Amino acid sequence: MAPTREQFQSELEQLKEEVIKMANMAGEALSRSVHSLFTQDVALAKQVLEEDKYIDELEADINEKSVLLIAKQQPVATDLRQIIIALRVVTDIERMGDNAKNIAKAAIHLDKNLSTIPEGLKQMQEITLDMLKSSMHAFKYEDITIAGNLAETDDKVDKLYKHIVSELLGETATNPDRIQYIMQVAFCARYLERFADHITNIGESILYLVKGKNFNLN
Repeated sequence: MAPTREQFQSELEQLKEEVIKMANMAGEALSRSVHSLFTQDVALAKQVLEEDKYIDELEADINEKSVLLIAKQQPVATDLRQIIIALRVVTDIERMGDNAKNIAKAAIHLDKNLSTIPEGLKQMQEITLDMLKSSMHAFKYEDITIAGNLAETDDKVDKLYKHIVSELLGETATNPDRIQYIMQVAFCARYLERFADHITNIGESILYLVKGKNFNLN
């Protein structure tokens, strides 16, 4: 193996590690935003908003490194596909970070509203974070079995989302004065559902990377 080839592989691995780091940051943002919602911790929610800039900065850094890697190494088709998929994954992670940020914004908006947040949101969060962990394992090791299974797990998130929204809509009928609160909570369920959808997109990207054709898991 030529030294330049070794160097390319090393830089590609570093790039992958940065993508995984970014995913972990988005996962942490989701945990904190949901926690702030349940505990009405406005300070924690504001911290999530503040720290979102680090996710954005890392995305910009990964994009820059990817462009440099292509320019310097002039990779062959298979290698180029790996870089392009990394960029696709990063776009989904950045949007996941935005969804976490939106939940934090809702927590700030609700402030000290003493109403109960549906427990189903915690279940959605737990399943979603498990999905995120699985997707990064699949990304690192190019594991198409795990990537393909993400769709099945996403179905559980979708079912919980529909159940929560159905319950909340039922509540609007009996408590029309609480419509603002109910809508904010419904939005949070939607942001969680979207977060999981972006993880499923990552699964599709991994399948494309390995198989060379598009798959629709959503």
